Amino acid sequence: MWRPNIIHRRSRWHQNNMDELRLRRRENERALRQDRRDRQLLSKRLLLYEEETEATMETASREQDVVSLLCKLQRRGSAKEIHLKALSKVLRDPAAQLSFIKQENSVHVLVGLLTGFDAQCRLLAVRCLHELSYSPDTNVASACMPSTPYLLTYLSGQTTKFTEMCLYTLGNLCLASKAVKEKLLAQGIIPALASCMENQRHNLAVVEAVAFTLSQLLQTRDSVQEIVSIVMASSLPSHLLSFLTPDSEFGLGAAIECAWCLHYLVSSSEDHRNLLARGALLHCSSQLVTLSVAVTQRKQQDKTELLVCPLLRCVGNLLYFCPVQDLSKHVAIIQLVGALCVLLNTYQHSSPSLARETAWVLNNLTAHSTKCCSAVLTLNLVSSLIQLLPVSQGINTMVLRIFANIAHKSKELCIWLTQLGLLAALCSTLKMADQEMVTLSLDVLYMMQLSSPQVKHQVLREGGASLQEVIQCNSERAIRQKASLLMDKLLT
Repeated sequence: MWRPNIIHRRSRWHQNNMDELRLRRRENERALRQDRRDRQLLSKRLLLYEEETEATMETASREQDVVSLLCKLQRRGSAKEIHLKALSKVLRDPAAQLSFIKQENSVHVLVGLLTGFDAQCRLLAVRCLHELSYSPDTNVASACMPSTPYLLTYLSGQTTKFTEMCLYTLGNLCLASKAVKEKLLAQGIIPALASCMENQRHNLAVVEAVAFTLSQLLQTRDSVQEIVSIVMASSLPSHLLSFLTPDSEFGLGAAIECAWCLHYLVSSSEDHRNLLARGALLHCSSQLVTLSVAVTQRKQQDKTELLVCPLLRCVGNLLYFCPVQDLSKHVAIIQLVGALCVLLNTYQHSSPSLARETAWVLNNLTAHSTKCCSAVLTLNLVSSLIQLLPVSQGINTMVLRIFANIAHKSKELCIWLTQLGLLAALCSTLKMADQEMVTLSLDVLYMMQLSSPQVKHQVLREGGASLQEVIQCNSERAIRQKASLLMDKLLT
Protein backbone atom coordinates (compact mmCIF):
# COMPACT_ATOMS: atom_id res chain seq x y z
CA MET A 1 0.00 0.00 0.00
CA TRP A 2 2.94 2.38 0.56
CA ARG A 3 4.54 2.01 -2.82
CA PRO A 4 2.13 4.17 -4.84
CA ASN A 5 2.46 6.94 -2.27
CA ILE A 6 6.24 6.81 -2.48
CA ILE A 7 6.10 6.88 -6.24
CA HIS A 8 3.78 9.86 -6.11
CA ARG A 9 6.02 11.79 -3.73
CA ARG A 10 9.06 10.91 -5.74
CA SER A 11 7.44 12.00 -8.98
CA ARG A 12 6.25 15.31 -7.56
CA TRP A 13 9.64 16.23 -6.05
CA HIS A 14 11.45 14.95 -9.11
CA GLN A 15 9.31 16.98 -11.52
CA ASN A 16 9.45 20.16 -9.44
CA ASN A 17 13.15 19.69 -8.94
CA MET A 18 13.89 19.26 -12.64
CA ASP A 19 11.61 22.15 -13.58
CA GLU A 20 13.60 24.31 -11.19
CA LEU A 21 16.86 23.06 -12.66
CA ARG A 22 15.67 23.79 -16.19
CA LEU A 23 14.51 27.26 -15.17
CA ARG A 24 17.85 28.07 -13.57
CA ARG A 25 19.68 26.67 -16.61
CA ARG A 26 17.63 28.86 -18.95
CA GLU A 27 18.25 31.91 -16.78
CA ASN A 28 21.96 31.15 -16.66
CA GLU A 29 22.20 30.69 -20.42
CA ARG A 30 20.16 33.85 -21.00
CA ALA A 31 22.66 35.73 -18.82
CA LEU A 32 25.54 34.21 -20.80
CA ARG A 33 23.97 35.24 -24.10
CA GLN A 34 23.34 38.78 -22.82
CA ASP A 35 26.91 38.97 -21.61
CA ARG A 36 28.11 37.98 -25.07
CA ARG A 37 25.94 40.63 -26.67
CA ASP A 38 27.22 43.27 -24.25
CA ARG A 39 30.83 42.32 -24.97
CA GLN A 40 30.58 42.31 -28.73
CA LEU A 41 33.90 42.54 -30.45
CA LEU A 42 33.07 45.56 -32.59
CA SER A 43 36.35 47.29 -33.32
CA LYS A 44 38.12 48.98 -36.18
CA ARG A 45 41.42 47.73 -37.51
CA LEU A 46 44.31 49.80 -38.82
CA LEU A 47 46.93 48.21 -41.06
CA LEU A 48 50.50 49.25 -40.33
CA TYR A 49 53.29 49.33 -42.85
CA GLU A 50 56.85 48.12 -42.71
CA GLU A 51 58.26 51.50 -43.69
CA GLU A 52 56.55 53.33 -40.83
CA THR A 53 58.67 54.49 -37.91
CA GLU A 54 58.01 56.52 -34.80
CA ALA A 55 59.00 59.62 -36.75
CA THR A 56 56.12 58.91 -39.11
CA MET A 57 53.69 58.97 -36.22
CA GLU A 58 55.00 62.37 -35.13
CA THR A 59 54.37 64.04 -38.49
CA ALA A 60 52.74 67.42 -37.99
CA SER A 61 49.07 67.36 -38.94
CA ARG A 62 48.04 70.99 -39.01
CA GLU A 63 45.19 72.19 -41.17
CA GLN A 64 47.54 73.91 -43.59
CA ASP A 65 49.31 70.60 -44.22
CA VAL A 66 46.05 69.02 -45.34
CA VAL A 67 45.08 71.99 -47.51
CA SER A 68 48.54 72.19 -49.07
CA LEU A 69 48.71 68.49 -49.90
CA LEU A 70 45.19 68.49 -51.30
CA CYS A 71 46.04 71.40 -53.59
CA LYS A 72 49.16 69.63 -54.83
CA LEU A 73 47.16 66.49 -55.59
CA GLN A 74 44.71 68.49 -57.69
CA ARG A 75 47.49 69.84 -59.91
CA ARG A 76 48.94 67.96 -62.82
CA GLY A 77 52.34 66.50 -62.27
CA SER A 78 54.33 63.39 -61.57
CA ALA A 79 54.80 63.85 -57.83
CA LYS A 80 51.39 62.60 -56.81
CA GLU A 81 52.85 59.47 -55.17
CA ILE A 82 54.98 61.60 -52.86
CA HIS A 83 52.02 63.82 -51.93
CA LEU A 84 49.71 60.83 -51.34
CA LYS A 85 52.26 59.16 -49.12
CA ALA A 86 52.64 62.37 -47.11
CA LEU A 87 48.86 62.75 -46.89
CA SER A 88 48.41 59.20 -45.57
CA LYS A 89 50.82 60.04 -42.76
CA VAL A 90 49.09 63.31 -41.94
CA LEU A 91 45.68 61.63 -41.90
CA ARG A 92 46.78 59.49 -38.96
CA ASP A 93 45.85 62.52 -36.81
CA PRO A 94 42.11 62.83 -35.91
CA ALA A 95 42.17 66.62 -36.23
CA ALA A 96 43.66 66.33 -39.71
CA GLN A 97 40.94 63.86 -40.69
CA LEU A 98 38.22 66.35 -39.74
CA SER A 99 40.06 69.11 -41.54
CA PHE A 100 40.34 66.96 -44.67
CA ILE A 101 36.63 66.16 -45.03
CA LYS A 102 35.77 69.84 -44.60
CA GLN A 103 37.71 70.69 -47.76
CA GLU A 104 35.61 70.85 -50.91
CA ASN A 105 35.78 67.72 -53.11
CA SER A 106 38.50 66.23 -50.88
CA VAL A 107 37.15 62.67 -50.93
CA HIS A 108 36.35 62.93 -54.65
CA VAL A 109 40.00 63.77 -55.28
CA LEU A 110 40.99 60.51 -53.59
CA VAL A 111 38.31 58.62 -55.52
CA GLY A 112 39.69 60.04 -58.76
CA LEU A 113 43.17 58.80 -57.90
CA LEU A 114 41.71 55.48 -56.72
CA THR A 115 40.16 54.92 -60.14
CA GLY A 116 43.12 56.16 -62.17
CA PHE A 117 45.63 54.21 -64.25
CA ASP A 118 48.62 54.53 -61.90
CA ALA A 119 48.69 51.37 -59.73
CA GLN A 120 50.91 52.94 -57.07
CA CYS A 121 48.63 55.97 -56.81
CA ARG A 122 45.63 53.65 -56.46
CA LEU A 123 47.31 51.85 -53.58
CA LEU A 124 48.26 55.09 -51.82
CA ALA A 125 44.78 56.54 -52.37
CA VAL A 126 43.13 53.54 -50.72
CA ARG A 127 45.68 53.85 -47.93
CA CYS A 128 44.47 57.41 -47.32
CA LEU A 129 40.87 56.20 -47.31
CA HIS A 130 41.87 53.47 -44.89
CA GLU A 131 43.29 56.05 -42.50
CA LEU A 132 40.05 58.02 -42.74
CA SER A 133 37.92 54.91 -42.13
CA TYR A 134 39.71 54.34 -38.84
CA SER A 135 38.52 57.70 -37.48
CA PRO A 136 36.40 57.55 -34.30
CA ASP A 137 34.26 60.36 -35.73
CA THR A 138 31.31 58.92 -37.67
CA ASN A 139 31.19 61.99 -39.92
CA VAL A 140 34.62 61.13 -41.30
CA ALA A 141 33.60 57.59 -42.20
CA SER A 142 30.33 58.78 -43.71
CA ALA A 143 32.26 61.22 -45.88
CA CYS A 144 34.10 58.25 -47.41
CA MET A 145 30.91 56.75 -48.84
CA PRO A 146 31.59 57.89 -52.45
CA SER A 147 34.54 55.46 -52.48
CA THR A 148 32.64 52.31 -51.49
CA PRO A 149 31.40 51.20 -54.93
CA TYR A 150 34.98 51.26 -56.18
CA LEU A 151 36.34 49.51 -53.08
CA LEU A 152 33.81 46.73 -53.65
CA THR A 153 34.66 46.50 -57.36
CA TYR A 154 38.37 46.28 -56.61
CA LEU A 155 37.92 43.20 -54.38
CA SER A 156 38.55 41.11 -57.50
CA GLY A 157 41.58 41.14 -59.73
CA GLN A 158 43.88 43.38 -57.69
CA THR A 159 47.08 42.69 -55.79
CA THR A 160 46.86 41.05 -52.37
CA LYS A 161 47.99 44.18 -50.54
CA PHE A 162 45.45 46.34 -52.37
CA THR A 163 42.58 43.89 -51.81
CA GLU A 164 43.46 43.60 -48.13
CA MET A 165 43.42 47.39 -47.75
CA CYS A 166 40.04 47.67 -49.45
CA LEU A 167 38.58 44.98 -47.19
CA TYR A 168 39.76 46.49 -43.92
CA THR A 169 38.59 49.92 -45.07
CA LEU A 170 35.13 48.51 -45.80
CA GLY A 171 35.15 46.68 -42.48
CA ASN A 172 35.85 49.92 -40.63
CA LEU A 173 33.18 51.80 -42.58
CA CYS A 174 30.54 49.20 -41.61
CA LEU A 175 30.55 50.66 -38.11
CA ALA A 176 30.11 54.28 -39.14
CA SER A 177 26.32 54.48 -39.06
CA LYS A 178 23.15 52.65 -39.97
CA ALA A 179 22.96 54.64 -43.21
CA VAL A 180 26.48 53.61 -44.23
CA LYS A 181 25.77 49.97 -43.48
CA GLU A 182 22.49 50.01 -45.42
CA LYS A 183 24.18 51.59 -48.41
CA LEU A 184 26.92 48.96 -48.36
CA LEU A 185 24.29 46.22 -48.27
CA ALA A 186 22.45 47.84 -51.18
CA GLN A 187 25.71 48.03 -53.11
CA GLY A 188 26.14 44.27 -52.70
CA ILE A 189 28.83 43.92 -50.07
CA ILE A 190 27.72 40.39 -49.08
CA PRO A 191 27.98 38.91 -52.63
CA ALA A 192 31.25 40.80 -53.09
CA LEU A 193 32.69 39.25 -49.92
CA ALA A 194 31.51 35.79 -50.97
CA SER A 195 33.11 36.16 -54.40
CA CYS A 196 36.33 37.51 -52.90
CA MET A 197 36.63 34.61 -50.47
CA GLU A 198 35.99 32.14 -53.28
CA ASN A 199 38.55 33.71 -55.61
CA GLN A 200 41.21 34.28 -52.94
CA ARG A 201 40.79 31.05 -50.98
CA HIS A 202 44.51 30.29 -51.32
CA ASN A 203 45.45 33.65 -49.83
CA LEU A 204 44.79 33.45 -46.09
CA ALA A 205 45.60 37.12 -45.47
CA VAL A 206 42.71 38.09 -47.74
CA VAL A 207 40.48 35.40 -46.23
CA GLU A 208 41.14 36.87 -42.78
CA ALA A 209 40.29 40.35 -44.06
CA VAL A 210 37.05 39.11 -45.65
CA ALA A 211 36.02 37.42 -42.40
CA PHE A 212 36.89 40.54 -40.40
CA THR A 213 34.67 42.69 -42.62
CA LEU A 214 31.85 40.15 -42.46
CA SER A 215 32.08 39.97 -38.67
CA GLN A 216 31.73 43.76 -38.47
CA LEU A 217 28.47 43.51 -40.42
CA LEU A 218 27.15 40.57 -38.41
CA GLN A 219 27.74 42.32 -35.09
CA THR A 220 25.76 45.45 -35.89
CA ARG A 221 22.55 45.55 -33.87
CA ASP A 222 20.33 47.06 -36.59
CA SER A 223 18.66 44.81 -39.13
CA VAL A 224 20.71 41.85 -38.00
CA GLN A 225 18.15 39.37 -39.31
CA GLU A 226 18.25 40.98 -42.74
CA ILE A 227 22.02 40.67 -42.90
CA VAL A 228 22.04 37.12 -41.56
CA SER A 229 19.44 35.96 -44.08
CA ILE A 230 21.52 37.34 -46.96
CA VAL A 231 24.67 35.68 -45.62
CA MET A 232 22.90 32.35 -45.07
CA ALA A 233 21.63 32.42 -48.66
CA SER A 234 25.20 32.88 -49.94
CA SER A 235 28.19 30.55 -50.11
CA LEU A 236 29.86 32.32 -47.18
CA PRO A 237 28.89 29.85 -44.40
CA SER A 238 30.45 26.95 -46.33
CA HIS A 239 33.61 28.98 -46.98
CA LEU A 240 33.86 29.98 -43.31
CA LEU A 241 33.66 26.34 -42.25
CA SER A 242 36.39 25.35 -44.69
CA PHE A 243 38.88 27.79 -43.08
CA LEU A 244 38.47 26.74 -39.45
CA THR A 245 41.71 24.72 -39.49
CA PRO A 246 44.75 26.86 -38.57
CA ASP A 247 47.53 27.00 -41.12
CA SER A 248 50.98 25.99 -39.88
CA GLU A 249 52.66 28.85 -41.76
CA PHE A 250 50.05 31.61 -41.73
CA GLY A 251 48.88 30.99 -38.17
CA LEU A 252 45.49 31.35 -36.50
CA GLY A 253 44.29 34.69 -37.90
CA ALA A 254 41.98 33.47 -40.67
CA ALA A 255 40.58 30.60 -38.57
CA ILE A 256 39.82 32.93 -35.63
CA GLU A 257 37.97 35.48 -37.77
CA CYS A 258 35.97 32.76 -39.55
CA ALA A 259 35.05 31.12 -36.24
CA TRP A 260 33.74 34.41 -34.83
CA CYS A 261 31.63 34.92 -37.98
CA LEU A 262 30.13 31.48 -37.49
CA HIS A 263 29.39 32.30 -33.85
CA TYR A 264 27.49 35.44 -34.88
CA LEU A 265 25.56 33.44 -37.48
CA VAL A 266 24.65 30.73 -34.97
CA SER A 267 23.60 33.31 -32.38
CA SER A 268 21.46 35.31 -34.80
CA SER A 269 20.16 32.85 -37.36
CA GLU A 270 16.71 31.32 -37.17
CA ASP A 271 17.56 28.61 -39.70
CA HIS A 272 19.83 26.37 -37.65
CA ARG A 273 18.90 23.35 -39.75
CA ASN A 274 20.75 25.02 -42.61
CA LEU A 275 23.90 25.37 -40.48
CA LEU A 276 23.61 21.80 -39.21
CA ALA A 277 23.13 20.53 -42.76
CA ARG A 278 26.29 22.36 -43.86
CA GLY A 279 28.20 20.56 -41.12
CA ALA A 280 28.72 23.49 -38.73
CA LEU A 281 28.44 21.38 -35.57
CA LEU A 282 30.63 18.64 -37.03
CA HIS A 283 33.37 21.03 -38.19
CA CYS A 284 33.44 23.08 -34.97
CA SER A 285 33.41 20.10 -32.63
CA SER A 286 36.07 18.28 -34.67
CA GLN A 287 38.29 21.33 -34.51
CA LEU A 288 37.90 21.48 -30.72
CA VAL A 289 39.02 17.85 -30.53
CA THR A 290 42.07 18.65 -32.67
CA LEU A 291 42.96 21.67 -30.53
CA SER A 292 42.65 19.64 -27.34
CA VAL A 293 45.15 17.14 -28.73
CA ALA A 294 47.53 19.99 -29.58
CA VAL A 295 47.15 21.34 -26.04
CA THR A 296 47.92 17.91 -24.59
CA GLN A 297 50.98 17.50 -26.80
CA ARG A 298 52.02 21.12 -26.20
CA LYS A 299 51.89 21.81 -29.94
CA GLN A 300 49.35 24.62 -29.75
CA GLN A 301 50.10 27.97 -31.36
CA ASP A 302 50.10 31.27 -29.50
CA LYS A 303 46.65 32.61 -28.65
CA THR A 304 44.94 29.29 -29.31
CA GLU A 305 42.27 30.34 -26.81
CA LEU A 306 41.13 33.04 -29.27
CA LEU A 307 40.06 30.22 -31.59
CA VAL A 308 38.78 27.90 -28.85
CA CYS A 309 36.35 30.52 -27.53
CA PRO A 310 34.16 31.05 -30.66
CA LEU A 311 34.27 27.33 -31.44
CA LEU A 312 32.93 26.55 -27.96
CA ARG A 313 30.12 29.04 -28.39
CA CYS A 314 29.17 27.62 -31.77
CA VAL A 315 29.05 24.07 -30.42
CA GLY A 316 27.22 25.01 -27.22
CA ASN A 317 24.50 26.89 -29.08
CA LEU A 318 24.11 24.44 -31.96
CA LEU A 319 23.61 21.51 -29.59
CA TYR A 320 20.28 22.99 -28.55
CA PHE A 321 18.98 22.74 -32.12
CA CYS A 322 20.38 19.32 -32.98
CA PRO A 323 17.81 16.50 -32.46
CA VAL A 324 19.21 14.06 -29.93
CA GLN A 325 18.67 11.12 -32.32
CA ASP A 326 20.91 12.85 -34.87
CA LEU A 327 23.63 13.94 -32.46
CA SER A 328 26.00 11.10 -33.36
CA LYS A 329 25.90 12.20 -37.01
CA HIS A 330 27.16 15.67 -36.10
CA VAL A 331 29.46 14.99 -33.15
CA ALA A 332 32.04 12.36 -32.26
CA ILE A 333 30.60 12.20 -28.76
CA ILE A 334 33.32 10.29 -26.92
CA GLN A 335 36.12 12.38 -28.43
CA LEU A 336 34.32 15.68 -27.81
CA VAL A 337 33.55 14.90 -24.15
CA GLY A 338 37.20 14.01 -23.60
CA ALA A 339 38.38 17.13 -25.44
CA LEU A 340 36.17 19.41 -23.35
CA CYS A 341 37.58 17.99 -20.12
CA VAL A 342 41.12 18.53 -21.40
CA LEU A 343 40.35 22.15 -22.28
CA LEU A 344 38.53 22.67 -18.99
CA ASN A 345 41.55 21.57 -16.98
CA THR A 346 43.95 23.45 -19.25
CA TYR A 347 42.25 26.82 -18.90
CA GLN A 348 40.92 26.69 -15.33
CA HIS A 349 43.87 28.77 -14.07
CA SER A 350 45.08 30.69 -17.11
CA SER A 351 41.64 31.67 -18.43
CA PRO A 352 38.78 30.98 -15.97
CA SER A 353 36.18 32.57 -18.25
CA LEU A 354 37.14 30.21 -21.06
CA ALA A 355 37.06 27.26 -18.65
CA ARG A 356 33.54 28.30 -17.68
CA GLU A 357 32.54 28.40 -21.34
CA THR A 358 33.98 24.90 -21.75
CA ALA A 359 32.00 23.63 -18.76
CA TRP A 360 28.89 25.29 -20.22
CA VAL A 361 29.28 23.27 -23.44
CA LEU A 362 29.80 20.06 -21.46
CA ASN A 363 26.67 20.96 -19.49
CA ASN A 364 24.71 21.34 -22.73
CA LEU A 365 26.05 18.02 -23.99
CA THR A 366 25.11 16.08 -20.85
CA ALA A 367 21.69 17.74 -20.68
CA HIS A 368 21.10 16.71 -24.29
CA SER A 369 22.23 13.10 -24.41
CA THR A 370 22.46 10.07 -22.12
CA LYS A 371 25.35 8.82 -24.24
CA CYS A 372 27.31 11.97 -23.36
CA CYS A 373 26.59 11.39 -19.66
CA SER A 374 27.86 7.82 -19.92
CA ALA A 375 30.98 9.05 -21.70
CA VAL A 376 31.91 11.24 -18.72
CA LEU A 377 31.97 8.10 -16.56
CA THR A 378 33.50 5.63 -19.00
CA LEU A 379 36.35 8.04 -19.73
CA ASN A 380 37.07 8.29 -15.97
CA LEU A 381 36.49 12.04 -15.98
CA VAL A 382 34.44 12.22 -12.78
CA SER A 383 37.44 12.59 -10.45
CA SER A 384 38.87 15.49 -12.50
CA LEU A 385 35.48 17.20 -12.44
CA ILE A 386 35.15 16.68 -8.68
CA GLN A 387 38.48 18.46 -8.24
CA LEU A 388 36.90 21.54 -9.82
CA LEU A 389 34.12 21.84 -7.22
CA PRO A 390 36.20 24.06 -4.90
CA VAL A 391 37.06 26.32 -7.87
CA SER A 392 35.06 29.53 -8.08
CA GLN A 393 34.35 31.92 -11.00
CA GLY A 394 31.22 30.00 -11.96
CA ILE A 395 33.14 26.88 -12.98
CA ASN A 396 32.05 24.86 -9.95
CA THR A 397 28.34 25.64 -10.35
CA MET A 398 28.52 24.56 -13.98
CA VAL A 399 30.26 21.33 -12.96
CA LEU A 400 27.47 20.64 -10.46
CA ARG A 401 24.94 21.14 -13.26
CA ILE A 402 26.83 18.51 -15.25
CA PHE A 403 26.54 16.09 -12.33
CA ALA A 404 22.83 16.96 -12.02
CA ASN A 405 22.33 16.12 -15.71
CA ILE A 406 24.06 12.77 -15.27
CA ALA A 407 22.15 11.91 -12.09
CA HIS A 408 18.86 12.78 -13.78
CA LYS A 409 19.44 10.43 -16.70
CA SER A 410 19.28 7.05 -14.92
CA LYS A 411 19.54 5.19 -11.60
CA GLU A 412 22.52 3.26 -12.89
CA LEU A 413 24.49 6.45 -13.52
CA CYS A 414 23.60 7.68 -10.01
CA ILE A 415 24.97 4.51 -8.46
CA TRP A 416 28.10 4.81 -10.58
CA LEU A 417 28.61 8.43 -9.47
CA THR A 418 28.32 7.31 -5.84
CA GLN A 419 30.95 4.64 -6.36
CA LEU A 420 33.29 7.23 -7.90
CA GLY A 421 33.21 9.45 -4.81
CA LEU A 422 30.75 12.16 -5.71
CA LEU A 423 28.77 11.76 -2.48
CA ALA A 424 31.68 12.78 -0.26
CA ALA A 425 32.36 15.79 -2.50
CA LEU A 426 28.72 16.92 -2.27
CA CYS A 427 28.82 16.73 1.52
CA SER A 428 31.71 19.20 1.38
CA THR A 429 29.95 21.59 -1.00
CA LEU A 430 26.97 21.74 1.40
CA LYS A 431 29.25 23.69 3.73
CA MET A 432 30.11 26.35 1.14
CA ALA A 433 29.00 29.97 1.50
CA ASP A 434 27.86 30.01 -2.13
CA GLN A 435 24.10 29.45 -1.89
CA GLU A 436 23.79 28.31 -5.49
CA MET A 437 26.35 25.59 -4.82
CA VAL A 438 24.41 24.44 -1.76
CA THR A 439 21.12 24.40 -3.67
CA LEU A 440 22.57 22.43 -6.58
CA SER A 441 24.25 19.99 -4.19
CA LEU A 442 20.90 19.32 -2.51
CA ASP A 443 19.31 18.71 -5.91
CA VAL A 444 21.98 16.20 -6.91
CA LEU A 445 21.84 14.47 -3.53
CA TYR A 446 18.10 14.06 -3.84
CA MET A 447 18.40 12.45 -7.26
CA MET A 448 21.18 10.18 -6.08
CA GLN A 449 19.30 8.86 -3.04
CA LEU A 450 16.40 7.88 -5.29
CA SER A 451 18.59 5.46 -7.23
CA SER A 452 18.77 2.61 -4.69
CA PRO A 453 18.26 1.87 -0.99
CA GLN A 454 22.01 1.36 -0.60
CA VAL A 455 22.78 4.83 -1.96
CA LYS A 456 20.01 6.30 0.20
CA HIS A 457 21.56 4.82 3.36
CA GLN A 458 24.99 6.00 2.27
CA VAL A 459 23.70 9.56 1.73
CA LEU A 460 22.21 9.53 5.24
CA ARG A 461 25.34 8.04 6.80
CA GLU A 462 27.87 10.34 5.11
CA GLY A 463 25.76 13.45 4.60
CA GLY A 464 23.39 13.49 7.54
CA ALA A 465 25.54 15.78 9.66
CA SER A 466 26.08 18.22 6.80
CA LEU A 467 22.34 18.29 6.07
CA GLN A 468 21.55 19.01 9.72
CA GLU A 469 24.03 21.88 9.61
CA VAL A 470 22.28 23.31 6.54
CA ILE A 471 18.87 22.96 8.22
CA GLN A 472 20.03 24.72 11.36
CA CYS A 473 22.49 27.32 10.11
CA ASN A 474 21.83 28.30 6.49
CA SER A 475 20.64 31.88 6.09
CA GLU A 476 18.30 31.10 3.17
CA ARG A 477 14.88 29.83 4.21
CA ALA A 478 14.23 28.08 0.88
CA ILE A 479 17.49 26.15 1.21
CA ARG A 480 16.70 25.15 4.80
CA GLN A 481 13.30 23.87 3.67
CA LYS A 482 14.83 21.90 0.80
CA ALA A 483 17.41 20.33 3.14
CA SER A 484 14.68 19.46 5.63
CA LEU A 485 12.60 17.75 2.95
CA LEU A 486 15.62 15.76 1.82
CA MET A 487 16.33 14.69 5.41
CA ASP A 488 12.71 13.59 5.87
CA LYS A 489 13.00 11.56 2.69
CA LEU A 490 16.19 9.89 3.92
CA LEU A 491 14.60 8.97 7.22
CA THR A 492 11.46 7.38 5.73
